[in-house]
Amino acid sequence: MAIQKKKPAKAKTTKKVTKKPAQKPIELYYWPTPNGWKISIMLEECKLPYVIKPINIGTGDQFKKSFLKIAPNNRMPAIIDPSGPGNKPISVFESGAILQYLGRKTGKFYPGSERARVEVDEWLFWQMGGLGPMAGQAHHFRQYASMKVPYAIRRYTNEVNRLYGVMDKRLRGREYLAGKYSIADMACWGWVLPYKNQGQKITDFPNVKKWFERMGDRPAVKRGFAAGMALRQGTLGDKTKDAAKARKVLFNQKAR
Repeated sequence: MAIQKKKPAKAKTTKKVTKKPAQKPIELYYWPTPNGWKISIMLEECKLPYVIKPINIGTGDQFKKSFLKIAPNNRMPAIIDPSGPGNKPISVFESGAILQYLGRKTGKFYPGSERARVEVDEWLFWQMGGLGPMAGQAHHFRQYASMKVPYAIRRYTNEVNRLYGVMDKRLRGREYLAGKYSIADMACWGWVLPYKNQGQKITDFPNVKKWFERMGDRPAVKRGFAAGMALRQGTLGDKTKDAAKARKVLFNQKAR
């Protein structure tokens, strides 16, 4: 009877696991306003590490040469991503462009298919070109203008009302503006937040109201909204000397 020799056992090999270097935090040049909240909310939703670099818009930080290098329109927000394309730093200004960049970077809240992406872009640009500017003008003439101009107040209050109506129709039968939760919703939420200051009753727009509350219940939205809120105190809305100075810095700017 032939005796079979046992094959020698193979030595166990341990695979070397190479750890990816920790991602450096994104630098967020920021002030807690509707445009700033768009980006802090997106960063929180994507769970990206970031560090806030305050840009005090009431004292003129937005005009500093160091900031203008990354934001030539002297407006926040802006970001520097140390791990940009090709793992090289990149700066991005304009809140809509930042949202799109972060969406492409992470593959989150900005769909890859062209048809779905177009739908998100439509409502993102609707906010950038309509809701934000018109709500901003309503805020200005209703709250901050030293001279109350009834025509301007009526014009912008009514236009914001029209835009709320557009959004309300869009949200009929939908939870979010582009169907699924996206950067378009993040862009709009902060501009609906101060609806009272815009002279609006959110109860007049039941679908917007449900959407607004649904958004506000998201933990990442709460964290993004809370980011740096302590910075905001005494910058615009009160009657202190600092607030008066801030209004001089912010309003009636010209090329210089």
